[in-house]
Amino acid sequence: MRILFISISGNTRAFVKKMTEYAQKNRQSDSKARLVEATEVTNGNQLIEMRQPFAVFVPTYLDGGDGINSGNHEIMTNELHDTLEDNNNYRKCYGVVGSGNRNFNAQFGLTAKQYANQFGFPVIDFYELRGTSADVVRVYQHLSEFQQRFEEKN
Repeated sequence: MRILFISISGNTRAFVKKMTEYAQKNRQSDSKARLVEATEVTNGNQLIEMRQPFAVFVPTYLDGGDGINSGNHEIMTNELHDTLEDNNNYRKCYGVVGSGNRNFNAQFGLTAKQYANQFGFPVIDFYELRGTSADVVRVYQHLSEFQQRFEEKN
């Protein structure tokens, strides 16, 4: 399964790494288990063209306010947003996984919700900060299910 992600503080990168390792271990006991192929979007990336179905992982960074009525402007993940627009990559995206800090209440996972709304794909799941082992297993399973449904439709 392919993942496109951005990591500002390193939390998303750490979660994706744990999920990649989980997938490799899972593959050893189940040859049909999907491996994870992750691409990090950075300011230094050249144009990325996604040719196969993928999911997006995005942290939440907002510009002030309460995240709902005011100040819900996405910041720091703009490069990923632009990559989804490039070559209409978003058309191959089967969903978004969001992260953040639950201490921010309504703002938790808001960037993922905004991406889903803007691009028309579903929110697959959420996890907090670097996630737990249980989060890794749950998100991996959800990704597999969403990818399978996407592939069956297309």
